[in-house]
Amino acid sequence: LQLLLQLVDESTVKKMILTFEKRSYKNQALRIKFPDNPEKFMESELDLNDIIQEMHVIATMPDLYHLLVELNAVHSLLGLLTHVAIAVVDLLQELTDIDTLHESEEGAEVLIDALLEGQVVALLVQNMERLDELVKEEADGIFNTLAIIENMAEFKPGLCTEAAQQGLMQWLLKRIKAKMPFDANKLYCSEILAILLQNNDNTRELLGEMDGIDVLLQQLSVFKRHNPSTAEEQEMMENLFDGLCSCLMLPSNRDRFLRGEGLQLMNLMLREKKMSRTSALKVLNHGMIGPEGADNCHKFVDILGLRTIFPLFMKTPKKMKKTGNSEKEHEEHVSSIIASMLRNLKSQQRSRLLNKFTENDCEKVDRLMELHFKYLEAVQQADKRIEGEKHEMVRRGEILDDGMEDEFYLRRLDAGLFVLQLICYIMVEISNSGISQLQQRVHQILNLRGGSVKVVRHIMREYAESIGDGKSEEFKEAERKRIMDLVENF
Repeated sequence: LQLLLQLVDESTVKKMILTFEKRSYKNQALRIKFPDNPEKFMESELDLNDIIQEMHVIATMPDLYHLLVELNAVHSLLGLLTHVAIAVVDLLQELTDIDTLHESEEGAEVLIDALLEGQVVALLVQNMERLDELVKEEADGIFNTLAIIENMAEFKPGLCTEAAQQGLMQWLLKRIKAKMPFDANKLYCSEILAILLQNNDNTRELLGEMDGIDVLLQQLSVFKRHNPSTAEEQEMMENLFDGLCSCLMLPSNRDRFLRGEGLQLMNLMLREKKMSRTSALKVLNHGMIGPEGADNCHKFVDILGLRTIFPLFMKTPKKMKKTGNSEKEHEEHVSSIIASMLRNLKSQQRSRLLNKFTENDCEKVDRLMELHFKYLEAVQQADKRIEGEKHEMVRRGEILDDGMEDEFYLRRLDAGLFVLQLICYIMVEISNSGISQLQQRVHQILNLRGGSVKVVRHIMREYAESIGDGKSEEFKEAERKRIMDLVENF
């Protein structure tokens, strides 16, 4: 190969492509002439295979990819997916290797555009439908096909919608729910699915319409009582959970999740104390947040979810460390779920939630205030360090640009600013509930520990400013006013 590399230049590549075109044409002609006599075209097929192998060398020179397009080789390769599929898939996988694509953005762009124009995803999916995974070579072919799709999606995230619509979403869901033992291909499918759903409402809607929420819930239900048996299986479980969280960003999927009894499954996972618990909490948070989460919030109370969520609020599980999740993340999810319920619940369900705060001599309020001071201290310390750094920058005559401001904000979030905002929101909500016992307890502890109403109001103002990402202006305005009214009465 080294020797070949030294000898390969533009003219060699052109010759190679022309040889490929000739052999491809010859093979096709013989296939048409002798459709029922493979012996007649076997030799031409082997020759074709050989030249496709030789073309792997082009994958080391992405700046020459334009030749594949100009000399029509991309079109021919896609046409060969019906009969020398494995060889073509191997070649495409090497040509689209992500590191190679980044070596020559221009060459990569030309190649990917030509592939997309040739409906590459639809053809690859049709090819996967034909492959038999019990044959090792064909199972590898599926793995490599998924690699091509991943490479292209990483280089050009905009193609995810189109890819999903060209049969990929349907094939992935079918493969994920197939009754087959867990293997590398199933893991890869879960990974591609999570990639397709990232920041993309079109693919989320498509998955919802294909009953994909039910597929995800069925696949995850296995981990209700059993932990994944290997690290790979755990990775697949996390991918499916990530996909589910992505889908729940879309309001129409909240209803599908509700009807598919997703709340019941997550609630059981929280009780079973298996590895799936942390992710189940994250899913509940995604399902209940914002005004679109109202139906899920009411249903959660109806299925006795309060009995599950409050023990997790009172005490952060020790096991968190094992699964690599931070106690901050746990406390943020739980606080967010409680805040969503306070925002969304009406009538009898709201009363049941508020009763939780009064029972056992207001122990939940005591815990809430303990968390308040824990995160307040962490954020204040971060603020102090940031102020020191800003001061130092001014002294050195450096300019504070937007980039630095963003970094400082991220550091405050990292210290726990968002959890602190959620906790303060819960404090002002329960203080405004009309239950004097709750209001008194909040203020009593605040005074006892030298806290201040002013600080809480300041945190809430900041929270109100940041609310309603991606929502309409009137929603943001109404929500801000609602929060500031609560703050005024605090």
